[in-house]
Amino acid sequence: MTDTNAQTQTGDSLLATTDTALETAGSSRPWRHIVARYAVPDTRRGVMQLLTTGLPFLAIMSALLYLIDRGVWAALTLVVPSAALLVRLFAIQHDCGHGSFFRSRQANDWLGRTLGVLTFTPYAYWRQKHAVHHATSGNLDRRGVGDIDTLTVREYLTRSRWMRFAYRLYRHPVVMLGLGPAYLFLIRHRIPTGWPSRHWRGWASVLGTNAALAAAAASMALTIGLQPLLLGYLPVLLLAASIGVWMFYVQHQFADTYWEEGSRWTFERAAFDGCSFYDLPRILHWATGSLGFHHLHHLSSRIPNYRLRECFEQNPVFQRAAKRLRLWESLKGFRLALWDEETRQLVPFRRLRDGGGGGCGKPMRTR
Repeated sequence: MTDTNAQTQTGDSLLATTDTALETAGSSRPWRHIVARYAVPDTRRGVMQLLTTGLPFLAIMSALLYLIDRGVWAALTLVVPSAALLVRLFAIQHDCGHGSFFRSRQANDWLGRTLGVLTFTPYAYWRQKHAVHHATSGNLDRRGVGDIDTLTVREYLTRSRWMRFAYRLYRHPVVMLGLGPAYLFLIRHRIPTGWPSRHWRGWASVLGTNAALAAAAASMALTIGLQPLLLGYLPVLLLAASIGVWMFYVQHQFADTYWEEGSRWTFERAAFDGCSFYDLPRILHWATGSLGFHHLHHLSSRIPNYRLRECFEQNPVFQRAAKRLRLWESLKGFRLALWDEETRQLVPFRRLRDGGGGGCGKPMRTR
């Protein structure tokens, strides 16, 4: 399912490809001119967002690490606000990867690398993978990079029993929000991929982040010990990672999402039909960097997170086009696991037992 050419392209070239697709798809669309007004970074707003996120995060984390020695349970009360702020810092890092947080590319990159140490995410390596996601989201022929693995009904039925079990396990909420994020941020992001000579930027990003993390861990061990790291920062990181994976998952995994074969895939439909407007309470929008406005983010990744809300609220065309997903409704998304190419919907495994699923003949009993 992985497109080799997509993997070998650099993040910058894929972002350029995405921008070209936007202009091509929207050359006669009014929204193309609308989003251009918002796709301009504001240095003052960026600095303010960084300060109002970073400083509280450092203050609360300092209190959490201080309290660890005086009682674990008291310290754990600070895990949730710390994780929420870390998610918001990741949203800022995400904007840096799109070149949308500051006007200066150099400022974006240095801030992104710095935040990558806090989030355990190698900045340049992640930026390239995420750019593939934007350039291929919803494309059935280019799955496998920077996305949640999704099989069609027919693909699932052709798998062996072991492969079906593995896919079901992968899609289980405990794995998706528990083991998966832990593996991704603690292990997968620590290992560079590809040949060093061809993917040297990715290798430098991963190994550089690993070195910075090792230095930070050694410094903590020599000053305050490893207990604050293991009982303090690690729970914060893992909770933030689970929230981040959930946000990424739910905004593409809903019943009437968009998947299409490469020859019929369009950038515009992938943004409007394949991304939800996650209608969260305002405080949760704040904590997640307004990425609930995901259809707008995919329509133009150059819009800074601090301008997504105003773009949405000031333009009814984007409100009408949005596939609104509320918090309670989104919890049903975990039942959905297979793309039915006939009904053009994401369906649950039980659909196979009920006899539905892509006109695949008689009902199949899954195990």
